[in-house]
Amino acid sequence: MASSEIRRRTLWIGLAALWLCGTGAGLAALAVYANRPGAPAHAPARWPAASRMALDGTRPTLVMLAHPKCDCTRASVAELAELMARAPHRARAYVVFMKPTGVEDDWEHTDLWNAAARIPDVSVLIDDEGREAARFGAETSGQALLYDAGGRLVFAGGTTVARGHDGDNAGFASILALVTGEPAAQATSPVFGCPLFNEPPGSPRED
Repeated sequence: MASSEIRRRTLWIGLAALWLCGTGAGLAALAVYANRPGAPAHAPARWPAASRMALDGTRPTLVMLAHPKCDCTRASVAELAELMARAPHRARAYVVFMKPTGVEDDWEHTDLWNAAARIPDVSVLIDDEGREAARFGAETSGQALLYDAGGRLVFAGGTTVARGHDGDNAGFASILALVTGEPAAQATSPVFGCPLFNEPPGSPRED
C-alpha cells in the first residue's frame, strides 16, 4: 500500500476517533445536566398565613411553583396531570407561575401555562415578582409542596426522575400515597428544573 494511502487512512481514523470522543463528551455532559437537581425549597413547616392561596381544610393542598418558560417543567406538569387523574378530588392543587417585573402583560401565558390550565381541579395563578415562591421558600421550577388539611408540610420535592423526563419516581409516588391516605416512602425528593428567579437557558429575552 502506498504511503499516501496509509497517511490518508490514518487521518480518517484519527478524525473519526476525535468525533467519537467529542460526541461521547457531549452526551456525558447532557446526562450530567439532566440528572443534576435544582436547589431544594426551604419551605415553611406550616402553611404561610400571608399566602393569597387558600389552604383546604378538608383535604391536602398541593402547590407547584413554576417558571412559564422552563422546558424542564413540562414533565413536572405532565406528572401533575397524571397525579390528578389517578387521585381525582383528593387534593386541592395550584400551579403558580413566576412573573417578574417589567415584562409584557401576557408574558406568562405560554404552552406550559396552557398545559397546567387544562388539568382538572387545578387552579393556575400568576406569581407577581415571585412573592408566593418567596413565601414558600421555592427556588427551582417544578417544586411541589404538599400540606395536609391542618396546614402541616408533609412533602417537599419534585415529581420527575430527571430534567424534562417523566416516569416512575419517588416524588410522584410519595405525593400519590399521601393524598390517598397511605404512608409515603419519603417526605422529600430532588427537584429537576430551572431556577425560578433567573431566566431559563434558551428562553427568549424580552426587549
